[in-house]
Amino acid sequence: MYNDKNLICKECGEEFIFSAGEQEFYAERGFQNEPTRCKECRSKRDHSAKKELYDAVCAQCGQPTKVPFKPHLDKPVYCSNCFSNKK
Repeated sequence: MYNDKNLICKECGEEFIFSAGEQEFYAERGFQNEPTRCKECRSKRDHSAKKELYDAVCAQCGQPTKVPFKPHLDKPVYCSNCFSNKK
């Protein structure tokens, strides 16, 4: 039913394939638009998106730190050094 389509990435200008399987996935999920970026550019964009950081206090060493999630009072939060040492 679906056939592979060649699309042009709006970020890098390279051609990429929108596969029949991806088209079927989009249709099943009700997505109306085709992708406008290739997988590489989508990945870069996702990783470069700014994440909100929250202030916290490390439960082990007591130092102030920032974490990418909203801390809850009932769960301990660790700074990166203490977290690495716990593994």
